[in-house]
Amino acid sequence: MADRFRITLAQLNPTVGDINGNAAMAAEAWRQAHEANADLVALPEMFITGYNTQDLVMKPVFHRAAMNAVEKLAQDCADGPAMAIGAPWVEEDKLFNAYLILKGGRIASKVLKHHLPNETVFDEVRLYDSGPMGGPYAVGNTRIGSPICEDGWHEDVSETLEETGAEFLLIPNGSPYFRNKYDVRLNQMVARVVETGLPVIYLNMVGGQDDQVFDGATFGLNPGGELAFRMPVFDEAITHIDLARQDAGWRIVPAEIVPQPDEWEQDYRAMVQSLRDYMDKTGFKRALLGLSGGVDSALVAAIAVDAIGADNVRCVMLPSEFTSQASLEDAEAVAKALGVHYDFVPITEGRTAVTNTLASLFSGCEEDLTEENIQSRLRGLLLMAISNKFGEMLLTTGNKSEVAVGYATIYGDMNGGYNPIKDLYKTRVFKTCRWRNDNHRDWMKGPSGEVIRDSVIDKPPSAELRADQKDSDSLPDYPVLDAILEILVDQDGSVADCVSAGIDAADAKRVEHLIYISEYKRFQSAPGTRLTPRAFWLDRRYPIVNRWRDQG
Repeated sequence: MADRFRITLAQLNPTVGDINGNAAMAAEAWRQAHEANADLVALPEMFITGYNTQDLVMKPVFHRAAMNAVEKLAQDCADGPAMAIGAPWVEEDKLFNAYLILKGGRIASKVLKHHLPNETVFDEVRLYDSGPMGGPYAVGNTRIGSPICEDGWHEDVSETLEETGAEFLLIPNGSPYFRNKYDVRLNQMVARVVETGLPVIYLNMVGGQDDQVFDGATFGLNPGGELAFRMPVFDEAITHIDLARQDAGWRIVPAEIVPQPDEWEQDYRAMVQSLRDYMDKTGFKRALLGLSGGVDSALVAAIAVDAIGADNVRCVMLPSEFTSQASLEDAEAVAKALGVHYDFVPITEGRTAVTNTLASLFSGCEEDLTEENIQSRLRGLLLMAISNKFGEMLLTTGNKSEVAVGYATIYGDMNGGYNPIKDLYKTRVFKTCRWRNDNHRDWMKGPSGEVIRDSVIDKPPSAELRADQKDSDSLPDYPVLDAILEILVDQDGSVADCVSAGIDAADAKRVEHLIYISEYKRFQSAPGTRLTPRAFWLDRRYPIVNRWRDQG
């Protein structure tokens, strides 16, 4: 009986729908496993299709193409290590989320996911049938149990595998990032180790898909809960891990434990990685954004430069008579610090033309929010024209605080294809700017040092759509606003919960009202990086028409 088992872990970045490209990555990982004399190469959940496919996986021609690709992989990778790969699979007219074991030119074993997540970004009850709780599969004379993602969070699947002879657990995942998610995963896997007494390998994918970004951080635990290895966070990696048979059973041979970045670095990396992959996977090479001199657009500019490089980013200042000299100077300073192309496009003539066009219709009406929104929509029109002319994807720059309460103009500053700070509250925007000024990593394509000067971060936030305007004219100060939003949105709390936290009831009720009446704007907003389990889109789905209000 073998005393050593080598597994090649392929922590890679698939693209949803690129079945041939994903298969090619799997074949290359198999080749490296072959050269390393591995017994098994393992890829993450649903790797052949990319993840999360949403309803695409239910399309018969799509899942048949994925199944055919796996069968061809089995034939192409017949002479060498076994391969374990996630894929859709159909049996008896039922569609399953499967983990397929390829050996000797064929699909030798199938694991069918039993527990289907139906929360946050997951709709697997809608997509798949539930598979049975089966036993382990064999690679050589070693028996391996593979609970698929959610199955690894439930003790029954792992315990069934241990009782039916599994010698270690290999858990394939498509587990998207949210802040401090690694600690949640680690605690769950420690529980599986304690319950089964088996080593656990937690294999995760990396890369961005729409709003979600997968952060990798594949790791292994030995009995007792000791961390045996950890692969990089967010980076693609192919790592060969050995298990050694001892009197008490298999144990993972300790290997490199890659350091875990703090939550500020992980959030920033998630925003950079999701934007980089969103652009790459949709075919955009260049981006542009309106650079107002404010902190939000400055941060988005820094993220864009770190994602795709300064040569591929255009920043445009679109001033009106309400744009302060400080904003003009700050915007130019940020552009220079980042090294981007910078355009100066005043909106004065366009605004005059629109005002004159509407003059007879608006005769006798007082100026109000309408005139302010005309400025924002004119900027949106001009930015979209630049986007169309030069083939550059427009980035939108609203933070989560603004997105929550609708402090943005639909068809104006909400225009854009992607928003990397959509799930970042304003108070975290300020701190993230300072973090970026103080930190530089090799995955950042932008310059090191201060790229967002203090005057951008410290000045009172303003939309600058009328004279002497401040955000605080319309909203509670951001520390108060964000505290309310944390309770009402992230914690799903009530007005009474806000009051218990020391917040004025009138402020809480006003913010709650703004959240509800802004749903239609969020419904039409650009996708953006998911940083929390209560991001706007799939994590929180509310009706647009809604007259209910908390009377607490």
